[in-house]
Amino acid sequence: MAKESFDRITHDLFADEVRPGRPKSNPHSRKVQLKINKQKQVQRDKQKGLKRIELKVDSELFSLLNKLSKEQNINRSELITQLLHAQINN
Repeated sequence: MAKESFDRITHDLFADEVRPGRPKSNPHSRKVQLKINKQKQVQRDKQKGLKRIELKVDSELFSLLNKLSKEQNINRSELITQLLHAQINN
């Protein structure tokens, strides 16, 4: 029996054929995925002994923190931690 490229009824002939299409997606909605990922992040931080602080600053200070962190090649969180340590230890 010859294999016809348009024949999709006999699946056994096409079992090893890779066809393009949408990849398998997560069974959860995006909202649930974000919630799960946030919970995992909080657990990782907790295991590292980190505590969460929320800080609101004006846009000028935010830009300055970003600039300084890029200059020092560290992330903004590490920069703020260094600045707080320096302020407390003085």
